[in-house]
Amino acid sequence: MKEYRLTDWLPTTKKEIELRGWDSVDVILFSADAYVDHPSFGAAVIGRTLEAAGYTVAIVPQPDWHGDFRDFKKLGRPNLFFGIAPGCMDSMVNKYTAGKRLRSEDAYSPDGRHDCRPEYPTIVYTKILKQLFPDVPVVLGGIEASLRRLTHYDYWKDSLQKCILCDSGADMIIYGMGEKPIVELCRNLAEGLPISAVHNIPQTVYLCREKEIPNGIGDDDIVLHSHEECLRNKKAQADNFRHIEEESNKMHAQRLLQAVDNKYAVVNPPYPPMTSDELDRSFDLPYTRLPHPKYKGKRIPAYEMIKFSVNLHRGCFGGCAFCTISAHQGKFIACRSKRSIVEEVKKVIDMPDFKGYLSDLGGPSANMYGMHGNNPKACAVCKRPSCIHPQVCPNLNTDHSKLLEIYHAVDALPGIKKSFIGSGVRYDLLLHRSKDEAINAVARQYTRELITKHVSGRLKVAPEHTSDAVLKLMRKPSFKLFGEFKCIFDRINREEHLNQQIIPYFISSHPGCREEDMAELAVLTKQLDFHLEQVQDFTPTPMTVSTETWYTGYDPYTLEPVFSAKTPREKLAQRQFFFWYKPEERRAIEQELRRIGRADLIQKLYAGVPAPNYGRNFGNNRRSEFERREGRDEMDTRDSRKGRNNRNNKSGYKGRKPKW
Repeated sequence: MKEYRLTDWLPTTKKEIELRGWDSVDVILFSADAYVDHPSFGAAVIGRTLEAAGYTVAIVPQPDWHGDFRDFKKLGRPNLFFGIAPGCMDSMVNKYTAGKRLRSEDAYSPDGRHDCRPEYPTIVYTKILKQLFPDVPVVLGGIEASLRRLTHYDYWKDSLQKCILCDSGADMIIYGMGEKPIVELCRNLAEGLPISAVHNIPQTVYLCREKEIPNGIGDDDIVLHSHEECLRNKKAQADNFRHIEEESNKMHAQRLLQAVDNKYAVVNPPYPPMTSDELDRSFDLPYTRLPHPKYKGKRIPAYEMIKFSVNLHRGCFGGCAFCTISAHQGKFIACRSKRSIVEEVKKVIDMPDFKGYLSDLGGPSANMYGMHGNNPKACAVCKRPSCIHPQVCPNLNTDHSKLLEIYHAVDALPGIKKSFIGSGVRYDLLLHRSKDEAINAVARQYTRELITKHVSGRLKVAPEHTSDAVLKLMRKPSFKLFGEFKCIFDRINREEHLNQQIIPYFISSHPGCREEDMAELAVLTKQLDFHLEQVQDFTPTPMTVSTETWYTGYDPYTLEPVFSAKTPREKLAQRQFFFWYKPEERRAIEQELRRIGRADLIQKLYAGVPAPNYGRNFGNNRRSEFERREGRDEMDTRDSRKGRNNRNNKSGYKGRKPKW
């Protein structure tokens, strides 16, 4: 294990800057996360990228935003700009459950503390810096700003919000993965160009008057409905989002313009996907892979989750309607080289507390590494948000060979006992039948090796629902494919004398989902012998198709009306069906099934199960149980970080076949 000195981390204090021998700093990053010098933490990636480009960088992690703002003043003014890194997760998703209850811990803060970051740190930090240093540019990055770069619905405020530049007072947004635009911005500012004149960097957003738009509004620009029009007309907001999503996932995107407050928010098209060499350079930077020494003796939950994991690629072409990955990383897969991956694994092996088990060799989706379009020209003009929905694109190369090579190379390293796949697996890719039989054979080989060598007792997959109508809105495959995959999983377990579980994830209250859909989900999952625990209510987050559908009531692509459960009563009525097997839920479920005219499902759920003795005060007890469950985000949702997932889940048909 390498012995690190304090100067091996980016400086966080005036003293640490002096230890470097610097008189000033080019860029000061304010991070709402604890500073972990690891390629999974955005502030570290941006800081190391700028350092490699020759700029001096400091990080102020989780500054105190109360009182005299001394944390914001302690490093003085930077030579170029302040950067705001609000965190690896949206601050509101990080803090609250779908029921708007406080989560049990903040995963990106020391000891999981809740008091280390404000709500909307992007806005809070920027306003403080603009008050203290009004002439210094402030540049926004990260998930929170990226997904609020245009008019968006905010679930926690329950209102339509402007581009976050308007509310924060910042000068620019760098959206998506920001290594390229941040370096280009530094070059421009170092050459003396004011940030108000920096308008041509890809993957940036800025505000300006119409007459200041470079080259004016052209025929190739997409002019969205104004923010004011979206406030008046929800259908306009839905119509906007189709363009926003399409341009986020095109190889050659168009510029987006939206009028707001007598100005325009201008969204420049993103950079092309990074090459393997470019991605390698980002991951090969001299990260310590450790939290800053200031956190000695403290636990940072998110770091504990990923400290023995390695990310293989960026991007996801799944296009799931409720996911923000494509809006942030795009659908095209950028892969690291085998060399870069193996070198990082060797660094993990050298960590003093590593016991030989990698927790994850993964990515946004575990098994998309190395996949791309066979004909690049077809990809260059494609604007589909998903390469696999409603069916797998015939141009998509679904070969798992390169991924198997990575697994084999890693597993051959001395010090590796086992590498697990902790990221979600797209089983529809494994079941896809290519015209090339060699690719099909590799998919079968990958499936067997995945199940026999890379499952830590449990394999996570995400069917999300059982209703084909709901799954279509989710952009997920038919539930029948999950049944097919589970048959394969169980067969391989029997053949290899294994006793592993398959862990399905499900969502309630997604747009298009009604109570009868959830009731049928309960019946189908019972037939598969599951007692579900990895479940969650749909949470509307900015810049997803599902959120826009939920808020506006329209499908952004068809502008047809879509029902969504919104009230606590409607959402609770759906969620209770996940827990049909709990005696305290039975009476309410039976009553609900009768109310919606599906009493026929009572027998399917409870045949042969003795009815519990409800007792006189059952109703009051049930309400308090529901209230308690609202607060138990760790147990009742999929984002458990303490391993308390699927304790009651059962695997195997026990002689029964599913009834499709």
